Amino acid sequence: MPLDFTAIDFETANSSTASACAVGLARVRSGRVVATAGWLIQPPPGHDRFFELNTGIHGLRAADVVDAKTWSAQLDDIVAFAGADVRVAHNAGFDMAVLKRACAATGDACPPYRYACSLQVARNVYTLESYRLPFVAAEAGFAEFAHHDPLADALACAHIMIDAARRVGASDVAALAESAGVKMSRIRVDEPDPVFFESSAPTGAALLDTGALQTAVA
Repeated sequence: MPLDFTAIDFETANSSTASACAVGLARVRSGRVVATAGWLIQPPPGHDRFFELNTGIHGLRAADVVDAKTWSAQLDDIVAFAGADVRVAHNAGFDMAVLKRACAATGDACPPYRYACSLQVARNVYTLESYRLPFVAAEAGFAEFAHHDPLADALACAHIMIDAARRVGASDVAALAESAGVKMSRIRVDEPDPVFFESSAPTGAALLDTGALQTAVA
């Protein structure tokens, strides 16, 4: 099986994981990035207030998304870009919670994607002082990118998985996850939200996403 997947990264307007305001995507085929896409999103009503904390991280404000598609209008674009690919994200529980919570807020059906976490993979493949995205991406040979630009972050995540697969000799995402000793999961709307990891916390430390009270910064 080839190393095929789509890396995804969301930015949020506030501490609600339903407040998606931008997304970045990077499609990988046979271990190479072959396509990228990214766009702004109007967060779902009731989750559309921009907090200064979040704006300070990614630079986006309410005025920037006025003409963007709503969550419901752009969901098909996400689905079309990646098809049936495994989704990969750095701190994947957070990004999968964004998908799940935003769909719940708008009444859209959340696709039951399979996903893997490059943060968990990195903790078992690399030996680093920090597993925040910029540090891991630099170790993977992808340095000097615009952290918290969602497309740049998705590309960084993709390169981490490609490099990690090369280091452990894995031919696909499932083999990489097995070699790294991490679990591949699936979004299920009838189960609690995925657990997401604070990337600066010690290995194994986790926070259960409430969707309303906390924001993870990759």
